[in-house]
Amino acid sequence: MKVLKNYLYNAGYQILSLIVPLITAPYISRVLHPAGVGYNAYTNSIIQYFVLIATLGISIYGNREIAYVRDDRKKMTQTFWEIQLLKTFTTLIAYIAFVIFLHVYDRYTVFLWIQSINIIAVALDVSWLYMGLEDFKRTVIKNTFVRLLSVVLVFTLVKKPSDVGLYIFIIAFSNIFGNLTLWPHLKHLLVPIKLKSINIFHHFIPTISLFLPQIATSIYLQLNKTMLGVMMGTKFSGFYQNSDNLVKMVLSLATSLGTVMIPHVSAAFSKGNKKNVFDLLYKSFDMLSVLAFAMMFGVAAISKNLGPFFYGKGFEPVGTAMMIESIVIVLIAWSNTIGDQYLVPTNQIKPYTTSVVLGAFVNLFANFLFIKLWGLAGAMWATVLSEVVVTGYQVWCVRKEMELSKLFQNTFKYIIAGIVMFIPVFIMNIKLPTNIVTLGIEVLVGVIIYSIMLLLLKPTSLNLILGFIHKK
Repeated sequence: MKVLKNYLYNAGYQILSLIVPLITAPYISRVLHPAGVGYNAYTNSIIQYFVLIATLGISIYGNREIAYVRDDRKKMTQTFWEIQLLKTFTTLIAYIAFVIFLHVYDRYTVFLWIQSINIIAVALDVSWLYMGLEDFKRTVIKNTFVRLLSVVLVFTLVKKPSDVGLYIFIIAFSNIFGNLTLWPHLKHLLVPIKLKSINIFHHFIPTISLFLPQIATSIYLQLNKTMLGVMMGTKFSGFYQNSDNLVKMVLSLATSLGTVMIPHVSAAFSKGNKKNVFDLLYKSFDMLSVLAFAMMFGVAAISKNLGPFFYGKGFEPVGTAMMIESIVIVLIAWSNTIGDQYLVPTNQIKPYTTSVVLGAFVNLFANFLFIKLWGLAGAMWATVLSEVVVTGYQVWCVRKEMELSKLFQNTFKYIIAGIVMFIPVFIMNIKLPTNIVTLGIEVLVGVIIYSIMLLLLKPTSLNLILGFIHKK
């Protein structure tokens, strides 16, 4: 029950991080137009490389390390301050690197300076502590207020195409303010320790080992937008980001389980309970799969008209981009289970790193070729291909540790259920006029058809779902 509650809280937290731009996106896309949306997407893709340097793999590492020592408040306090001070130091290095970069790159400098607030926000982010303690409720509640405030500010202050910089500032500042709201409660969690006992640099090498896969991951998350901006114009960066925002919002419902499971699996692993680790993983993989296939086929079915309906005139390419990108929902859900929920908590960093590095290289070369051939669609297929490589390599690495037949035992059933759902919903989407009512009907029809197919096909996840309903 604790895992389920934390999953629901973390799902809310992850969605909240995306919900602000999604709530404001229909308004912003119409006010700022494709050009303004593109400026934000392109400059943000650049700033994320410096955010990556500041983060240095600490979010995942800190979550795991706090989970290891959370039963000892003194050790937990020392671990927290060591990791937090290291993150403050890396943030300073990242900002210096950003300032040097601006002496070389002289385009969109005003927007980039405003975007750099996101770098500073990294130093103030202590959400990893709460995740390691499995206290997701506090994070969600505190951030909800801040995110809603930013929505009000966007609708109140952003009124014309020239307000791009103001929009970037509101979103970036909300990140800082949201992170600050988590600090006051620290006095109830931490105990006094001696400053001389703090040694930040013994965490450096472990975070570097997690930093490498994050670099690689960032390449195929941000490079697509950067390369589209360079090769085709910033407007196409905006199309990519708009597609990615909608798909990732849906995906966050599934991958939120991964963040919840990291401290849970880490704690079980630290106690030597390997059987419990695998039991958790098989159940997690099955639940993620049943959700991910429903989301993949569902998003693909309604995406054709959802993109232009949601963002407005001029954003027609977003629909096709979403249909292609929907494939990554299943792939990322699987790699989330194997990589984030198993390889990282059990300290198998090398195969985890190798998988994302391979994915990054594939993404880099595929982008050069595919964008030239197919433009925006090419960038989406490059993303899909890179996720295939990441997931495929991770599955290969754990083939001797896990029962793959047990992991994928229901996959065929979920594909059948998804296809049966997809066909009528897709037909409805292209035949019916697109409005909020018809989209709601399409989603409802999809849920009903997929649920009926699960009852008929009887995958093992059905027992878990019915068991939870019975307990409730």
